[in-house]
Amino acid sequence: MGFVMLLSSVLAGAVGIAVGYYVRKLHDEKKILSTKIIAEQIVEEAKREAETKKREVLAEAREEALKIRHELERELKERRSEIQRAERRLEQREESFDRKLENLTKKEEELKARLTEVEKAKLEAERLLRERIVKLEKVAGLSREEAKEFLLKEVEEEASSSIGLKLKELEEYFKREADKKAREILTTAIQRCAVDHTSEVTVSVVPLPSDDMKGRIIGREGRNIRAFESLTGVDLIVDDTPEAVTLSCFDPVRREIACISLERLILDGRIHPARIEEIVEKVRKEVDERMLEAAENALLEVNIEGVHPEIVKTLGRLTYRSSYGQNALAHSLEVAHLAGVMAAELGLDEVIARRAGLLHDIGKAIDYQVEGSHALIGADLAKRYGESQVIVNAIAAHHEEEEPKSPYAVLVLAADAVSASRPGARRESIEAYIRRLEKLENLASSFKGVEKAYAIQAGREVRVMISPEVGDDGTIYKIAHDIARKIEEDLKYPGQIKVTVIRELRAIEFAK
Repeated sequence: MGFVMLLSSVLAGAVGIAVGYYVRKLHDEKKILSTKIIAEQIVEEAKREAETKKREVLAEAREEALKIRHELERELKERRSEIQRAERRLEQREESFDRKLENLTKKEEELKARLTEVEKAKLEAERLLRERIVKLEKVAGLSREEAKEFLLKEVEEEASSSIGLKLKELEEYFKREADKKAREILTTAIQRCAVDHTSEVTVSVVPLPSDDMKGRIIGREGRNIRAFESLTGVDLIVDDTPEAVTLSCFDPVRREIACISLERLILDGRIHPARIEEIVEKVRKEVDERMLEAAENALLEVNIEGVHPEIVKTLGRLTYRSSYGQNALAHSLEVAHLAGVMAAELGLDEVIARRAGLLHDIGKAIDYQVEGSHALIGADLAKRYGESQVIVNAIAAHHEEEEPKSPYAVLVLAADAVSASRPGARRESIEAYIRRLEKLENLASSFKGVEKAYAIQAGREVRVMISPEVGDDGTIYKIAHDIARKIEEDLKYPGQIKVTVIRELRAIEFAK
């Protein structure tokens, strides 16, 4: 019984499990079927939406393609219209060119016909001219050449006035143009320079406190004066000049040493050979130092370096050297400044120009010791102590004793002339001055029609009086021009000379 119940329970459990499994299976199949149906619905919906989207996109594409097509058709139509207009313009231009070419061809033919007529008329005119010339020669009794010469002479006389006026006009124009740059260079250079002047003499006068001092200077049996002259190398002249003695020597340095030494001896009061030797030696050293200092200051002023010590020493001797009343070292400094300024204006090396200008007269420091021109002496000295060929040539050429080989030589030559010729720079002997003025007057008087010629303004101007019968007012410009050119060719002079030509007509009558 228990077994049956157990079996029944097992069977019941098995049936329950089987029924449960079947029920679950039916439920899962139903669920799967429902899911498939939903999925199919979703797919169908997606297909419908995709189809709808496809139709919309295709519609939009068709509309865009239609727009693009219309736009392209419109642009193509416009291009065709432009091409048609361009073709019409080209056709019009071709027609215009054809018409112009046709007109030019007609004008060319007309010109050829006229040229033929002109040639015929020219031949006829030449024939008539020859006939008239023959008739004129018969009437006038002159050949053609004689008539031409007569007419040329008349025309030349009539044109003389015009030529003179034109020369004056051209001269003034070119002078303004040529002087424009020169004024900028020279005026700028000159206005920067100012120097002191000393007299070029071979004697110096030393004042004395009293005439009693002359005896003390001479000394017992002349021992003091002999000692002084032997130590200084100068002549001490004691004469009747009241309260003064004279020192004479061609060497300005020795004369300066003697002058200072004598002044100190007079102030000291102790005048005897030993004291004289002591003072002279001391002053000689001071003067050497003073010359060296002056040379170094000059080099510093013009900013020059690398100069040989011997050249510096020689340059310092120019402190006591003068020429035509112009101090040599001051003149050299002035030339250096002028040359440097002009070099700067012309775009050249200022240092080279200043160096050549400062050393150009260095030969004057030793020209009394060596035979020859100071320019060549100075050039040889500069070459000996290592100066460049440009500097050597500038020194040698500044008086045109050697051909200038560089622009710096020309600048030094010009600066030297400017420094020497400016008013107050130099003095010349009265004989040379008179000879120069006489030559100037004689040269001006040699021209035809000149009645009188006077050199005035210390030879800076020549005033020329011409006969009123010589041409007219225009002729005087030509005469002034010719005289000025002749002066430039034949005379040597500093600066420039003004030529003034005066034509004056006077009528004189007497009342009786």
